[in-house]
Amino acid sequence: MKSILIANRGEIAVRIIRTCRDMGLRSVAVFSEVDRDALHVQFADEAYCIGPGPASKSYLSIPAILSVAYVAKVDAIHPGYGFLSENAEFARICEECGFIFIGPRPAEMKALGDKVSARRIARAAGVPTLEGSEPLLSVDDALARAGAVGFPVLFKAGAGGGGRGMRVARDDREVAAFFPVVESEAKAAFGDSAVYVEKYLEAARHIEVQVVGDARGNVVHLFERDCSIQRRHQKVIEEAPAHGLTAKDRETLGGYAVKLLKETGYRNAGTLEFLRNGDGKFYFLEMNTRLQVEHPVTEAVTGVDLVGWQIAVARGEALPLKQGDIALSGHAIEFRINAEDSERFRPSSGRLETWRPPGGPGVRLDAGVAAGAVVSPHYDSLLAKLIVSGATRDEAMARAVRALREFEATGIATNISLHARVVAEEKWRRGDVTTRYLEPAR
Repeated sequence: MKSILIANRGEIAVRIIRTCRDMGLRSVAVFSEVDRDALHVQFADEAYCIGPGPASKSYLSIPAILSVAYVAKVDAIHPGYGFLSENAEFARICEECGFIFIGPRPAEMKALGDKVSARRIARAAGVPTLEGSEPLLSVDDALARAGAVGFPVLFKAGAGGGGRGMRVARDDREVAAFFPVVESEAKAAFGDSAVYVEKYLEAARHIEVQVVGDARGNVVHLFERDCSIQRRHQKVIEEAPAHGLTAKDRETLGGYAVKLLKETGYRNAGTLEFLRNGDGKFYFLEMNTRLQVEHPVTEAVTGVDLVGWQIAVARGEALPLKQGDIALSGHAIEFRINAEDSERFRPSSGRLETWRPPGGPGVRLDAGVAAGAVVSPHYDSLLAKLIVSGATRDEAMARAVRALREFEATGIATNISLHARVVAEEKWRRGDVTTRYLEPAR
């Protein structure tokens, strides 16, 4: 493998290009017409336009991406996250066309990327799951299944992710009202209207485990992340390791994750998501068969380049470390810097007039923009990820306060002020968080 096409944009494309450089690989970027001057285009060794602004006509166009792969004569394709990253059909076509897909094999992606299927596999492997349903057939079916599970219930898109296609229903009236809405949202966002319900936990922590498997049957976990700080089921702040977990908790979670992957022969990087109830029990939610947005916090506390590992595994190499060689060191926190009005939770677009990022010890910024960039309404609102780390959680929090104070962005609305408000709150500093942390009165 000597060259990689990155089928994505923004900060994740820049992130992958950097690892390509470290590994001596040629990087090829793709871009829409509105991204012609984007940072990932400037960073790549080569870049090709694949269509107009709307993602459906550019970053989601499999023919356009494969045409560039042929023209640029690349060996492999990295999908990043979002867009086509969990599209099993895209992975299959890449392989059939002779390109290495840097991710799991299509069969694994289909089995574990579909939430209902993943729940079945988890239960068969002895991994605890929340009570839930199979895909719903009608409003009457939804009412019956919700009643059997017990209110409140959470509607979820079977092929979903990123907080889309999700609604909490607390009674029959809301079930009847939300079911057709969630079906429609799922179809529009993922091309699949399958929806199911599962028991909704009111005050739980969202804990996920990073895993990687190779083609030789080796599987390791790289410990856990706490992703409890969310808005409308979308993650906002992530930490590694999760505050307050014991060595036994980590052993339990890691054991669940490794067992599930070994059961399916999973290859490449993935993340298993769990909820931790107030009683301390963990329940499997779903698996993301791709690189996660929040992977840098895991890199910060393990010293591993996860993109580098993805590439190595795709080349057929064995994992460079065994489980016993992977150790936690320090603490890291990630803040998603979004182009949005954080009071109304609405995306913001326009020209980024000022962009003065922070620096100093323990500060990393994965950005997809620079001063003068035009932020388009066509895509996700994520501009950058601010990652701070320290020897202890206290040191990481102190650096977070400093970094957020230094960070300046003008011309469009951002959520930097929201992050600054959260890190000043004693409740967050104590680690007293659940997935509902940001819901009251904000």
